[in-house]
Amino acid sequence: MYGTPVAPSTGLRDKQDSALAASGRIMGLFDKLKRGLEKTKQILRTDVRDLFRSGQILDDSLLQDFEARLIRTDMGVTAAGRITARLKADHGGRTVDVDAVWKTVRDEMIDLLKGTDGIRWDLSNPLSPIMKAASGPTVILVAGVNGVGKTTSIAKLTNLLMKNGHKVVLAAGDTFRAAAVEQLTMWSERLGCPIVRKESNSDPAAVAFEGVQKAVETGADYLIVDTAGRLQTQKNLMDELEKIRRVMRKIIPDAPHESLLVLDATTGQNGLSQAKSFSQAIGCTGLILSKLDGTARGGVVVAIRQEMGFPVKYIGVGEQVDDLELFDPEGFVDALFAK
Repeated sequence: MYGTPVAPSTGLRDKQDSALAASGRIMGLFDKLKRGLEKTKQILRTDVRDLFRSGQILDDSLLQDFEARLIRTDMGVTAAGRITARLKADHGGRTVDVDAVWKTVRDEMIDLLKGTDGIRWDLSNPLSPIMKAASGPTVILVAGVNGVGKTTSIAKLTNLLMKNGHKVVLAAGDTFRAAAVEQLTMWSERLGCPIVRKESNSDPAAVAFEGVQKAVETGADYLIVDTAGRLQTQKNLMDELEKIRRVMRKIIPDAPHESLLVLDATTGQNGLSQAKSFSQAIGCTGLILSKLDGTARGGVVVAIRQEMGFPVKYIGVGEQVDDLELFDPEGFVDALFAK
């Protein structure tokens, strides 16, 4: 005779439920990535996958053709050359084994995306890339040139933080453009979070200072500070951003805890040089790559990781406020090559 089934302990159930939720979130991210990378995948499928045929000899001519097609995805000459060199070392002069060739491409691309700094995210925690203040509000400074989707990316990040139970304050520091302040205000109302704003052409540092004050006074967990999107001369930009840092540190000595650069994926390689000078001005700790769903240049993520010297933390994979996802190198590459 069988005994009455015993329910697992609450602790075990909680762990199982948490694991299932994390697994579901990761699978959801994979599906979003597949959809978002569709244009880039099309190039890889039609221009690259069709290049290799079982029974062919992987000679220099075929490798050169492969490298040129990789570059078409805006992966960059350096990254494409490294992948091609790895293929030549492992498979050059041999009969093509398609599965083995693609495994090599996948492994090398993942290595390139992971970089050498050893930074890894906890994929079950979408906030794991954000450095947290030891106490008090965590201050996030966000920068990017005009038109990259900076304001929308701030809204998406705010939504992500709030969905995970955190209280957020926004500071509309892009005072040079009235439209930027209005757009961020609209998002603050839609998301239900407070915003600090001033009239056009006000001192951005004053906005940031009041933002820090409000975040502290209201017990907020995060303050997100927008900054001017236009590229000024390097010195003026440095002076303005240094002033913002200086006034915020009067209240929170180690602010900002994060300096995130927003870069438009559709600009591809053309945006890299501009982004480099901008990132030097704000002392970037990471990158949000926007509009990944609208580009055939998804390979630029590899170039960015190689050339910018700091990690991609989040990617925008759609137009909805929930379409901001934690960047995972393995998930990105698997989605890129998925059928």
